[in-house]
Amino acid sequence: MPNIMENQPAASNAFFRIACYFEGSLAVLALALGWLADLDPFASLAFSEAALGIGLFATGPLLVLFFAMQQLSYPPIQKIRDLLLETLGARLAYRHWTDLLILAAIAGFAEEALFRGFLQPWLENGWGASVGLWVSNVLFALVHAVTPLYAVLAMLMGLYMGVMLDYGGERNLLMPMVIHAVYDFVAFVVILRDYRNRAR
Repeated sequence: MPNIMENQPAASNAFFRIACYFEGSLAVLALALGWLADLDPFASLAFSEAALGIGLFATGPLLVLFFAMQQLSYPPIQKIRDLLLETLGARLAYRHWTDLLILAAIAGFAEEALFRGFLQPWLENGWGASVGLWVSNVLFALVHAVTPLYAVLAMLMGLYMGVMLDYGGERNLLMPMVIHAVYDFVAFVVILRDYRNRAR
């Protein structure tokens, strides 16, 4: 009978592949919905050093909030930390930091393509900017609703990225993509570190 410990790296490999495929499929979904609605989800995506720099800088407040929450003993926040350790921590335990970077980059690219590239502009076209911003991020919160507080935090983060989409008066999808990817990467690294420390 195979040792359970021997199966853990294989399970981690499988989880990583499935997570990458799932996140990547969201970009395909954005393209499919965009084709149906005659809306290009990547129309506002343009690389520039300024947009990249703003995206990196704008990740700062979210990371400050993230690290501040790591220090809180408030039970709903502790529940989120424990849940992330038990799920993501265990499944990422055998991954290299480059794998975390790849997964975070795919998630940032694909989720933003769907929610800020397609959904927000599509809703704006029919019901205006405010509806587009709020409704797209209510849906963003619902798909991240692992706990009620986590859903609220996801909605606030989504609203922030939705506003950053138009930072400086010129819409550029690169900024929320960078924010999302960098935030996820740092969160993955911290979750993995905490899981490994707890497992010692």
